[in-house]
Parts: sequence; C-alpha cells; structure tokens
Amino acid sequence: MIKDFISRLFGSKKETSLKEGTVKFFNYKKGYGFITVKDSGDEIFVHTKNLIDKIREKNKVTFTVEKSPKGPIATNVRVVK
Repeated sequence: MIKDFISRLFGSKKETSLKEGTVKFFNYKKGYGFITVKDSGDEIFVHTKNLIDKIREKNKVTFTVEKSPKGPIATNVRVVK
C-alpha cells in the first residue's frame, strides 16, 4: 500500500516532475501542513522550510516531491497565480 502511494507520487522515478495540488491544511505556528495532490487525491506533507511562497488553506499550488526519512515531502511549493 505504501509502495503504491510512493510510486504514484514519484511516477517513473522522476522526482523532479512538477505536481499540482491544493493546500488542505497549513499551520504556520506549527510549521507544517498537507497538500492534496490533484491527480491522485493523495495527501503529502509540507514543511515551512520547503515553501517558496506563503501559502494558505485552499490555495492551488505546484511543487516537487522528494523522499525524506519519514516519507515523501513537498518541496519548492509555489502558489499558482
């Protein structure tokens, strides 16, 4: 199940492919949140250190996915304008 989730996020091992999604939850005080991936509906973790733009809940965003010790994480997160 987890392998399927990771393979859907990474596709054919192209970790640098740009993904689109919507911010489901984000808390600046806690420093993290979650993005719902547009194509799959999966949720992916995002941390403040990986933001390019300031984000809010329901923002449409683009991002890349990287592997972290705890699982996939959204990086280079930008708001779609």
